[in-house]
Amino acid sequence: MSENTYTIAVIGAGGKMGMRVSNNLVHTDHAVKYVENSEAGRQRTTDAGRELTDAATAVADADIVVLAVPDLALASVTAELVPQMRAGAVVLTLDPAAAYAGLLATRDDVIQAVAHPCHPSVFLQRQTPEEWADTFGGIAAPQDAIAAVESEDEAVKTLVETTVRAIYAPVVDVHWVTVKQLAQLEPTLVETVACMIGELLNEALQEAVHTMGVPEPAARSILYGHTQVALANGLRGDNPFSDACLIAMDYGRESIIKEDWKKIFRDDELDKNLARMLHLDAIER
Repeated sequence: MSENTYTIAVIGAGGKMGMRVSNNLVHTDHAVKYVENSEAGRQRTTDAGRELTDAATAVADADIVVLAVPDLALASVTAELVPQMRAGAVVLTLDPAAAYAGLLATRDDVIQAVAHPCHPSVFLQRQTPEEWADTFGGIAAPQDAIAAVESEDEAVKTLVETTVRAIYAPVVDVHWVTVKQLAQLEPTLVETVACMIGELLNEALQEAVHTMGVPEPAARSILYGHTQVALANGLRGDNPFSDACLIAMDYGRESIIKEDWKKIFRDDELDKNLARMLHLDAIER
């Protein structure tokens, strides 16, 4: 293989995220081995024209093992596979929760890394119908990615970044953080806050339509447009909110937001959140 091409094992290759990862890796020059246990996932993998490999064979000589499996399965999967990996290889998980919670099986000579897609920005200047249709990323719309790796070795970082750029392509930038910082971003910043607000917007829309009786097309039009303005003004300062809007915003904050809401950024609250997500009584350190 040429420089910066690697042997990559994808565990869970037939799952939802595994198929996204695999669909991108087939367009690279990397030697990719696909592993899948479930019958449905194995069928999806072979239907896509990919050859299946057993896990032990796939990880034995892999430079990097991509774990495209649910968080709740990572403890058992790493317990099985990490002992079989070669010294100096990298195990890459796609969510930080289990890694930060210390649930992954580790080895001194196997390097742990985590990466997560940012998804295409709401401010992305999309050019094509395919980019507009790709709201999740990894198909046509460019996105950034966040990565963390427990190594200062530049060759290891190159391996991780090359893999991240491949599995989440097309990627603009890869931002480097610590595992803890990635856990603070995902879930706290983006799931606990941003995704919750997105669901809250939908609940408010349903109230306007079903409780207030506003015609749904009218409610959707004004909400979608004002959401764009709210994000542009709030996050980028594109235009100032009007004085009347600021008063209404204060009323909304007083009525909806708890005064101590920023506690979610504390370490102990992050642990509580992750324990709930991972179905644990508590995060043990």
